[in-house]
Amino acid sequence: MTSDREHVLDLDAYLARIGWSGERRPTVAVLRSVHRAHALGIPFENLDPVLGTVPSLDLADLEAKLVRSERGGYCYEHNTLLAAALRALGFEVTLLCARVVLGAGPGDVRPRTHMLMRVGVPGEPTPYLADVGFGAAGSLLEPIPLAAGAELYDTPRRHRLVHTTHDGPLELWELQARAGDGAWQGQYAFTVEPFEAPDFEVINWHIATNPRSPFEHLLYVQRTTPDAHLSLAGRTLVVTDHDGGREERELSDAAETVRVLADTFAIRLPEGARLPG
Repeated sequence: MTSDREHVLDLDAYLARIGWSGERRPTVAVLRSVHRAHALGIPFENLDPVLGTVPSLDLADLEAKLVRSERGGYCYEHNTLLAAALRALGFEVTLLCARVVLGAGPGDVRPRTHMLMRVGVPGEPTPYLADVGFGAAGSLLEPIPLAAGAELYDTPRRHRLVHTTHDGPLELWELQARAGDGAWQGQYAFTVEPFEAPDFEVINWHIATNPRSPFEHLLYVQRTTPDAHLSLAGRTLVVTDHDGGREERELSDAAETVRVLADTFAIRLPEGARLPG
């Protein structure tokens, strides 16, 4: 395993993987287009925990898995990789950690487990919230200005950032996505306190190994295409087109799941690996 201090991201290979080409300058336009290309180009998946291993967050391993193989990853992998690419392009990146509120019941308090990032653009007074690793239909396709009341129409999705109340000394932000009924739906809440790579090593281990973590025992795969959002939870495959049409079906067995991963999500299992069940 190679230390990130020794490994330099192969930026050419990364940009080829996400299908991006353009002038490599740290501008808002470049940030938006690279973010969208990554979000559309590399799927979300948690195969490693389901197969009994903890995903490595070392940059060399992430490059081998997400860039050079037909694989994806979950938030720590995606956003560690994007952070390295953005820094190579000249952006200032600060890692943050969020508490997921999507699907939480009244009074539920979840731990902070989701990685995201604050991105500074040279010459721009307002930083951006960037996140290509939130495995849900309400995930960002483009970065959003880190400003209260900011709204983003990242076609076909809509997002906004608002302040919410809490007992801490730092302002609490909440990312919200526009639901199909027009209501704003909270996705996650965060402060701008910086987190470091070792913090996420601990969180990553917990998410991948704790028997109470859904990522440890149930397969979650997401992919967004120009036409639809594709989701696989366990063996339930859901395809939601951007006009609101929805198709759902149950896959029959592990063999069909492997075929769907390859044909629909462009993901191939590691050599010799077998899905449980």
